[in-house]
Amino acid sequence: MDEKEVLARVTERFIRTGVASDEKFTVTRLPDNKTSFVEYVDLDGRSIFLDEYTADGKKIYAAFSSRTQTVYLSSCK
Repeated sequence: MDEKEVLARVTERFIRTGVASDEKFTVTRLPDNKTSFVEYVDLDGRSIFLDEYTADGKKIYAAFSSRTQTVYLSSCK
C-alpha cells in the first residue's frame, strides 16, 4: 500500500467518523490548523509538511512519515 492510499483511507475515515486510528499505522492528532510539524526520532528532527485533503466538503491537513510509519492529522477550522 502506498502513501497516497494510506492518507486517503485515514483522512476519509477521520473526516466522516472522527476516528483517528488505523490498523497498520500509527495515527497522531495534531492541534487544529497545523500545516507543519517537527518529528523527532532520538535527537534527530525533520520537518513534516501536511497537505490539505477534502471529503464530504470538509477539509483536513495530513501527512505520512515513512520514517516512523505515522500519519499526522490536523483539523482545518
